[in-house]
Amino acid sequence: MNVRFLFIAVLCFLTAAALAQPKTSPPAPAPPPNANAGNADLAYGAFQRGYYLTALAEATKRAQRDDAAAMTLLGELYAQGLGVPRDDSKAAQWYKLAAAHGDRDAMFALAMFNLEGRAGPRNDDEGARLLAAAAKLGHAPAAYDLGLLYLQGRQFPQDFNRAADLFKQAADAGNSEAQYALATMYKEGRGVAKDVNEAVRLMGLASVAGNVDAMVEYAIAQFNGTGIAKDEVAAARVFLIAARRGSAIAQDRLARILMTGRGMPANPTEAVKWHTIAKTSGSSDPELDLFASKQTQQVRDDAQKAADKWLSTAAPRS
Repeated sequence: MNVRFLFIAVLCFLTAAALAQPKTSPPAPAPPPNANAGNADLAYGAFQRGYYLTALAEATKRAQRDDAAAMTLLGELYAQGLGVPRDDSKAAQWYKLAAAHGDRDAMFALAMFNLEGRAGPRNDDEGARLLAAAAKLGHAPAAYDLGLLYLQGRQFPQDFNRAADLFKQAADAGNSEAQYALATMYKEGRGVAKDVNEAVRLMGLASVAGNVDAMVEYAIAQFNGTGIAKDEVAAARVFLIAARRGSAIAQDRLARILMTGRGMPANPTEAVKWHTIAKTSGSSDPELDLFASKQTQQVRDDAQKAADKWLSTAAPRS
């Protein structure tokens, strides 16, 4: 499962972006690894193809044979309202059965239900217990979210070392949010020895995985040659990707690159365009404001037109 949701972290040494978790519906659980029947994964395959009624029917058959993965899949169908009306109570029932059979995906989903107050009163203690159980079984998002609890001192005494250990567990499993959070801890020397090179390495991994905040910090490090060989051209490319993904910081950084011609050819129209876009998100850069004011009316008009076009078609930040 590749779930991204939980809390807004407030610790001053980490950026808000490192800890903010956008809520999304959990995807289907992984198919059972020890399937030995030819149609054992029929339910999961039907789910993946969007044949939800078929998935429901096949998962129900398997659940009657105490198949924990099928129980979790039924929980997903009811939780998301796929092929059936959304029913959090039924979803929770299936998750509880699957969790009792040791399914870590069900434990994680049920933890989210408890932390969000779905299918009953919010229960942070139970949510934390289930996160710990899922993390112990190697569930990377659970380890990351549990790390956030230790980082913030929620449900447990604040423990930076334990948070770092959990982030490392999730980061080693490829979780980009954990890679970014752990990188920030290495950068600040909280819970781990300060190590700028390791911080940048982890930022790079998270960046490749598509974490926009990591892209921005990795590009800044690469542009400045901090913890990594200086490469303004490569950094400019990363800024461009992050800018297109909606990062106002990247948009203004890109505007500066286009203003100065460092990393890519100077282009006043594009520079003003990206700064104009960044300003719609509340970004402020007096130097870029001054640069824009000194451009010809034609450049400013063309930049505004390009910015308006981009803003009219841009998807929400991803």
